[in-house]
Amino acid sequence: MTVNTLLHDDELPAVDALIDELSAVGVDALIVQDERLVELNRGRLPLHASTQMDNRTPDDVRDRAAAGYEQTVLARELSLDEIRAIHDAVPSMPLEVFIHGALCVSYSGRCYASEYCFGRSANRGECAQFCRLPFDLVDADGRIVSDPRSGRPLSQRHLLSLRDLNRSSDLEALMDAGASSFKIEGRLKDVAYVKNTTAFYRRRLDEILRRRSADFCRASQGASAIAFAPNPDKSFNRRFTDYFLHGRTADLACFATPKAIGEPVGTVKDVVPGRSLVIAGTAKFANGDGLCFLDADDRLEGFRVNRVDDYGRIFPADASVLRRLHKGQKIYRNLDADFERQLSRPTAGRRLAVRWEISDVPATGFTLTLATERGAVVEQAFDCPHEVARTPQEANIVRQLLRLGDTPYSADEADIAIRFADNWFIPASVLAVWRRELCEKLVLAPLPASPVGVSVAEPKELVRGQSSPPRVELERGPLMTCRYCLRYELGLCRKAHDSHAAHLPASAGEPLALRLADGRTFPLRFDCRRCEMQVLRPE
Repeated sequence: MTVNTLLHDDELPAVDALIDELSAVGVDALIVQDERLVELNRGRLPLHASTQMDNRTPDDVRDRAAAGYEQTVLARELSLDEIRAIHDAVPSMPLEVFIHGALCVSYSGRCYASEYCFGRSANRGECAQFCRLPFDLVDADGRIVSDPRSGRPLSQRHLLSLRDLNRSSDLEALMDAGASSFKIEGRLKDVAYVKNTTAFYRRRLDEILRRRSADFCRASQGASAIAFAPNPDKSFNRRFTDYFLHGRTADLACFATPKAIGEPVGTVKDVVPGRSLVIAGTAKFANGDGLCFLDADDRLEGFRVNRVDDYGRIFPADASVLRRLHKGQKIYRNLDADFERQLSRPTAGRRLAVRWEISDVPATGFTLTLATERGAVVEQAFDCPHEVARTPQEANIVRQLLRLGDTPYSADEADIAIRFADNWFIPASVLAVWRRELCEKLVLAPLPASPVGVSVAEPKELVRGQSSPPRVELERGPLMTCRYCLRYELGLCRKAHDSHAAHLPASAGEPLALRLADGRTFPLRFDCRRCEMQVLRPE
């Protein structure tokens, strides 16, 4: 359970009571940011250090271990080499890393822009998403700077809006580097997103675990059966990045829009103005699909499909959008209506493998035992007369014990042991009753402790402050500190792109700054020694 919010003093008694409640219902651990929770917790639940604590170095993680944290969620910005170095330096600390979802442009826990601009603290679970807003990039004289790559003015562009994280190709490398738990960012995402994304990573992880069973074991229990073909391109995304995992790269941001772009589905083959279009490609379309494209100014536009005829010709709900399309233009689908309908139905299930053992008890009856793959066991004795059957009974017993129906368990014939002194007869109806009783007991049995597994996202804070809480943010210093750098993104990095540095117009005086539509201007500071960019408070 996440309680990773900065707390006001008057909230501490409520959090104290909350920890009691969470402990009573079996929560495994608390993910926290406020360091006072170490003392407040008093050892009731294991504590995990949230990424909001800005865990980036071996020293950071040593400090968490010394303070008593039992797992550390690392900063999203770390490379494989940096993760490996932390693991090598503090091998006793389980490490959790982000693998998918929305990215914060600032180091987590070091963003004060939302509080400063809108009175909504990102460190209190109330981020107003300052980084998704459109900005002008301006020079010291307030003139708009042009993108040296395209020549377009960087006017009202989403200059801080990062693409979404996708490290599905690097799971095995992350495991080898020392990550033992993976986190999927899911704040404000819907059920379909969670179904699709977790199923996709579940399959990827299961394949690795099957292939490398000598090196890794599952943290979770049971086996998942997935009834659809998961595809993260079909869920909300702003295009993808691995975000520094293999070092610094460009194309981390999506200047065009902070909204979902989706999967590429082809190019415009034909347009009948005011009526319809045909898209070249292999994708099939359906009524209700959401399609989009980048217009001549590199801004996102979209439309809903009203109808698709038998020849694949698409009729938009608003045909006026066709005026802005041309032959060869790339088209994306950010809503796949058929896929969403598929996800609206039951799509997956998880069952625990169990073993049955039935044995006779001299003179009194039988004992039935049911055990899970991880060692939870229930046993019950049943009074029943011993009566020798006239036909073999093993097949009937196996058949009855395998009828696990809608229970969370599964078994096959090899998981059933029958230990009888003779060919005893037990009525099928009696076996059915015994089976149900044991399954009900096993559901309530305590589970053996297991390693921490994949976790999903960071929800909103659990404890809110008063109607007018005191400010909790820093009154001085930068509003954001980012590993992402606009200079590098634009090909203007003086360290990595010396030959391109001249692309910044000579007339563009520094410092550069970001300007909102309302005129508020935020200077940028580039710390090239640390390879960081800071967004400063307006002067």
